[in-house]
Amino acid sequence: MVGEPIRIAINHTIHGNPLLLDSLRYELSTGERYSLTRLSYLISGLSFETETGDWIEAEGDIGYIDLKKRLLNFECELPKNSYRAVRFDVGLDATTNHGNPATYPPKHPLNPDFNQLHWTWSDGYIFMALEGRFYDEEQRLSGFVYHYANDANRVTVNLPIQLDHMHQSLVELNLDVGQLLQFPSQISFRKDGQSTHSHQGDVISEKLKGNLPGVFRVAGIGQTTLLAKPAPPPPIDMPAEFTAYPFTIGSNFPRPDLPLDNPLIEERIRLGEALFFDPRLSKDRSISCASCHEPSQAFSDDQPQSIGVSGNPTRRHSMPLFNLAWKDAFFWDGRVQSLREQIFHPIEHPDEMGFSDDELLVRLQEDPTILTLFAQAFSPGTITREHISLALENYLLTLVSYDSKFDAAMLGKAVLTDSEKRGFELFMTEYEPRSRRFGADCFHCHGGALFTDNQFHNNGLLPGTDTGRSEFTGLPSDDFKFSTPSLRNVTLTAPYMHDASLDTLEAVIEHYDNSIHYSATLDPNLLKHPRDGIQLSSEDKQALVDFLMALSDPKFSEID
Repeated sequence: MVGEPIRIAINHTIHGNPLLLDSLRYELSTGERYSLTRLSYLISGLSFETETGDWIEAEGDIGYIDLKKRLLNFECELPKNSYRAVRFDVGLDATTNHGNPATYPPKHPLNPDFNQLHWTWSDGYIFMALEGRFYDEEQRLSGFVYHYANDANRVTVNLPIQLDHMHQSLVELNLDVGQLLQFPSQISFRKDGQSTHSHQGDVISEKLKGNLPGVFRVAGIGQTTLLAKPAPPPPIDMPAEFTAYPFTIGSNFPRPDLPLDNPLIEERIRLGEALFFDPRLSKDRSISCASCHEPSQAFSDDQPQSIGVSGNPTRRHSMPLFNLAWKDAFFWDGRVQSLREQIFHPIEHPDEMGFSDDELLVRLQEDPTILTLFAQAFSPGTITREHISLALENYLLTLVSYDSKFDAAMLGKAVLTDSEKRGFELFMTEYEPRSRRFGADCFHCHGGALFTDNQFHNNGLLPGTDTGRSEFTGLPSDDFKFSTPSLRNVTLTAPYMHDASLDTLEAVIEHYDNSIHYSATLDPNLLKHPRDGIQLSSEDKQALVDFLMALSDPKFSEID
């Protein structure tokens, strides 16, 4: 049967009122006041029952819902007919759940870099992530992190519906989080626990499984305009002859969303590399991009703040430049949404390279060699602001790190030491005393093949005048949140943090072990830990350091 598009839209409430993230206004019947900072989940197996009792499975029926990202609907195809019921699963079937996540294209609901719902170094997806803050028994702010997962916890929801798909193309559902936490089984953050990763027999996951079938309802049926997917943008000013660049990534890396309008070609990469190391991009010809992003230090800076043409230090520590193909927000505060847009920020900043694009264009046009490189990379071979950005974007996207000792060990080509293995175990294990798990809990923000979620977190540094992401968004809920850097090549990128306040890996581990500063926006994954810290042993701290050292890619320490 030929399918016609239909949209499934889901709104979210708490006891009938619109759900607001980061709002400590909600209360359980136990009296526990709480807020939600994250609600994301996967829907699969979408099917509709005809008036004759036949179940028709919709095509393209995986839905990824994420409140913070405002991903609140998905589309599929369904034959035109009248339907009296709809059913779907929260979670995935076993085959899909344990399939290879690296096969999914960018922006696919099951691409792990897109949904941040895959365990990666373990197996399977998180079916639903529910995170937030609450007040503990002493009325101190604490956190909860409920990650609902595992094959046995897939839940089927079945709802009556009156859908005339001959004339209607919109199904609106509602999920009530108040019911999810309270009916028919009451969940208490204080009594049941602040964390679950859905291990067998876990009381929190059992209660969520019992509550989930009743939290959805059909909120409305209607007609909507289903927009056709836009055509991909054409490549910009491609030369008549070019050589495609063989972009290579690790076998377990998620597929990146490379720019379709700026394909990776050898000619642009060669130009971009020349520009990256060219001090003529600065006003007084004294510094290049590489001056603050040293290749042998994984394209970072070993100074707390870099010094630009003004002689003044930059405001924040220079970030390393690799695996940028997986980022969609740049700088520590994420104020720029594309790599090519980022390019001219340091060039024009008075405390960095301090140059205007007009002056730069004139200067570069005086060099016959540069003119030749532009002619090979673009048609027409003109030197423009856009061409400079595209060339540097091309070059920076090729800085991919995936070949560490750890990666070789995962492929069976190397062997980790006992200490490195213990460090990896600690890194990937939650701190959850009620289930006898006492890990370092690093993976929540630094998990996955990239060793970063590329999101923004308040990681408990002592607050200063720099409020981070909120300067860009204007949201108090983003106070003191900064971009999470990858831990690949971390031994090459000291000092650490946006303010370069921690000099060594030992100091970083000590910070997360027992020096967290508690505040209103502290990430729930840290907020759920005891106030006196997780108390790692000296041996465990050393094991973490040893593991982190195994994440170094020789390619990035051997570059001249």
